[in-house]
Amino acid sequence: MAAYASIAVHHPQIHQLEEMTEMSKTLKTAVIASAMSSILLAGSVTSSMTMTAADAAQRLDSRARPAEVTVTIRADGVDLSGQVVSSRPLACAADRTVNVYKLIGGVPHLWASDTTQLQGRSYRWSIGNTGQPGRFYAEVKASRYCKGDRSRTVIARREG
Repeated sequence: MAAYASIAVHHPQIHQLEEMTEMSKTLKTAVIASAMSSILLAGSVTSSMTMTAADAAQRLDSRARPAEVTVTIRADGVDLSGQVVSSRPLACAADRTVNVYKLIGGVPHLWASDTTQLQGRSYRWSIGNTGQPGRFYAEVKASRYCKGDRSRTVIARREG
């Protein structure tokens, strides 16, 4: 049987190849960090902002949590309207379904619903004339990226 021995080769090109492999690992890490930063900054570009990989990871984690959402309601006679506000308006305020409930004997009953639309700089909803006086509140349901909310209760009164 022939015995095999390992031979250490010291050749300049092999040494360069080993260095390139190490540089390649470092470069891959840098490219990934840069890509994460670019993706995260796409929605919030600022003039002189630098972001480390740790910053990018933390920001990515905070983006994964559902955004705060606030729904408001106001009564003008028996006309009901309001708005939906969020730190992520395109994801959490635009085209949101708002359900309006009427409290009858303290029990909520779905009365109407509307979808928010951009009016000026805010996302507004309106169900118009309810035809009924009473106590009402508005609600938006939670989604994967957006928290839900319930407005205060308002009293709609017929004018006249």
